[in-house]
Amino acid sequence: MRGKLVSSLILFAATTANAEEASITWPAYGGAPGGGHYTEATQINAGNVSQLEVAWTHRSGDYVAGTQSLDETVTEDTIRTRPTSFIVTPIMVEDTLYYCTPFNRVFALDPATGAEKWIFDPKVDMADEGITNCRAVSYWVDEDNDTGICESRIILGTLDARIINLDAATGKRCADFGENGEVSLAEGLNPHEGFEYSITSAPAIIGDKVVTGAFVMDSRRPDIPSGVVRAYDLRTGAFAWGWNPVHPDKPAKDAAGNYVPGTTNVWSTISVDEARNLVIVPTGNSSPDYYGGARDGHLDYYSSSVVALDGDTGEVVWNYQTVHHDIWDYDVPAQPTLVDLTIDGKTRPAVVQVTKMGLTFVLDRETGKPLHPVEERPVPQTGAVPGEYLSPTQPFPTKPPPLHQLGITPDDAWGFTPWDEANCREQLENMTTGPIYTPPSLDGTAFYPSNLGGNNWGAPAVDLERKIMIANTKHMPIKVQLTRQSDCPEGLPFPQHGSDYCVIMAPITSNLGAPCTKPPWATLAAIDLEAGEILWQEPLGTLENLAPWPIYHFIDGGIEMGGPMVTASGLIFIAATSDGYIRALDIETGAELWHDALPTTGNAVPMSYTYEGKQYVVVAAGGHFTSPLPSGDHVVAYKLGGK
Repeated sequence: MRGKLVSSLILFAATTANAEEASITWPAYGGAPGGGHYTEATQINAGNVSQLEVAWTHRSGDYVAGTQSLDETVTEDTIRTRPTSFIVTPIMVEDTLYYCTPFNRVFALDPATGAEKWIFDPKVDMADEGITNCRAVSYWVDEDNDTGICESRIILGTLDARIINLDAATGKRCADFGENGEVSLAEGLNPHEGFEYSITSAPAIIGDKVVTGAFVMDSRRPDIPSGVVRAYDLRTGAFAWGWNPVHPDKPAKDAAGNYVPGTTNVWSTISVDEARNLVIVPTGNSSPDYYGGARDGHLDYYSSSVVALDGDTGEVVWNYQTVHHDIWDYDVPAQPTLVDLTIDGKTRPAVVQVTKMGLTFVLDRETGKPLHPVEERPVPQTGAVPGEYLSPTQPFPTKPPPLHQLGITPDDAWGFTPWDEANCREQLENMTTGPIYTPPSLDGTAFYPSNLGGNNWGAPAVDLERKIMIANTKHMPIKVQLTRQSDCPEGLPFPQHGSDYCVIMAPITSNLGAPCTKPPWATLAAIDLEAGEILWQEPLGTLENLAPWPIYHFIDGGIEMGGPMVTASGLIFIAATSDGYIRALDIETGAELWHDALPTTGNAVPMSYTYEGKQYVVVAAGGHFTSPLPSGDHVVAYKLGGK
């Protein structure tokens, strides 16, 4: 009798848990307006994750076939015709999953089967575009609308700089928004080519406003379009405010009424703290990225910073700069993550910001002041090109520790054999090396961390209950060489027109094609945010697809681009790796619990939701320029027991 009672109680508890998880959604790119890539779903756990199987796969057909290469020669022409990257994180709200393709088409799917409900095509002329990124769409519910039309809306930012407002139920344009459901961001910008200005990250939603920055083409010219962040009324499309990142004492617009060009842009994902009415933006570095000698001082003021804006006015509430006078393209690449932390006995609302340097800044969300100490330390002051100036110090958090080695010398050369190690050492000896923040030079400077990271747009995930951050880190050196304009070859992707120097970049690899530094070349780490300590840091992925058998069995930590997702049950899900697997790991130990081969690399951030009592994990698998596998268009969903 007692056994039956216990069994009944267990069944009741399980049924209750399933009922509670029957409709756990994923309403924004980062899982929530403040990021985190965290789900409260617990149905999939360490005990059953090995039972995951593919539930459904959706293919849009929106991709350019081919395989890209990290070390291929890219020119201004070929950058427009490269194979696509597919880095979307779908959202799931109400009873529908939504995602955008590299061509900006939007698909609405049944979350249980992947069946199409509707498709919207904004008809972007891809011949005018230089990149093919669409990280996510956004979602908004109009609480004042009971007409049955556009009560809930999907908001799409496009590569040709439009904000489009769609009825979430039908995919039709919301005609009351702007002109025929869209607003053009070309207004207020100086003349430019289409590929120079694109929306690649999901717009942020605060109250009844949509807020967006834009990707602005790196290192092209000093008068590249403004990096202005703008807000619009979600019902009408009316302009609400704009913040152009110029010095507070300088005008935001020029004599023609356009936003001052050349300002730092906000290309990554914006976070929102609705309770405090804050829009928190991660900024890039000012143009031209690798030479700042001719920058107006006001263009550096908000460069490579975390900035909190008033949601009503766009006025700056606080700002914190992670790199002074950034000439390394160490822009702030990832969504600021919002989490409450107890540090030194005080609980504060925090902003956690990972960086390309592998440094993590933990800031007070209300003031922008560091919650873990940050020290201004002297950095190299020699080796800069004529005309450049350098910041004497840079900020270094004392907690958490860096996730990446901070600098490189010829002694760091590595190879599979003495032969290729010697080749790497020779390369490093013939370029400028040293601690982090060694300036770009005419001989070429080894960036380690590179301008890809460290961390990039996919990190981090934060377990909001355990206060553990999960961050994927790249460990690959890149050579950055400044060249006088008179000696610059034609067609460079980063010509830095209008400055004294163009820039030429290439990964530092041996004559066997491997990075010249010791593996792992990718790691995954867990950080206790409150204690400021690294709990574990392990190699991420393998060299499968990068090195021949049997070498890839003996060296861990391949190339990666993407990001992690965490669950309340203590699981980490991440694809990202060049070997083409999606993995589940234990958050406490980093131990791998499950993996599955994807159709191609999953260079996106996974998401999860629970629908009709079943939890799903979804990832886009479509390749990236860091991937050795072909591009594709697969959205793959997993659940326990498969179909």
